[in-house]
Amino acid sequence: MSDYCGTGADPAPAPTSSPVDGPPFAECVLCRKPTEYPESHKGKTLCPVCEWQEAQRTACSG
Repeated sequence: MSDYCGTGADPAPAPTSSPVDGPPFAECVLCRKPTEYPESHKGKTLCPVCEWQEAQRTACSG
């Protein structure tokens, strides 16, 4: 049986460079990796991994 709220293995490392033909991407406020949001995005920007982990924490918090 798996532990849905636990932290599993470390996520796969993100690419070290952003796409050449895309806009500059904002950094994740938790891990500082590139996000899917442009630098001009307002509010809390999270990378896909941190966004998923944040959703898991709020879902398991009751």
